[in-house]
Amino acid sequence: MAGKVSARPPGPPLDGLKRQIERHRKAAGEGAFVRETFRLDRQAARLKAREWFDRWPKAAYWTEVESWRPLEGDAIEFTMRRLPAAD
Repeated sequence: MAGKVSARPPGPPLDGLKRQIERHRKAAGEGAFVRETFRLDRQAARLKAREWFDRWPKAAYWTEVESWRPLEGDAIEFTMRRLPAAD
């Protein structure tokens, strides 16, 4: 007995998702975040990160260490990220 293959039901409309992705891409293209990369010895890196958190508090500016990696010796390369202005 050959079964009848039913058509796949249509998916949900994607217009809202497409608009959201477009808004996100536009914001990212305009530099939604301020980023700065540093290469410092471990102690200076800690001080620089603390300076950023003191100057631009995490709660208002979404300040964070975006990425970091140890280098030869006692050096650290890291990227700090924050919003350009608080709401």
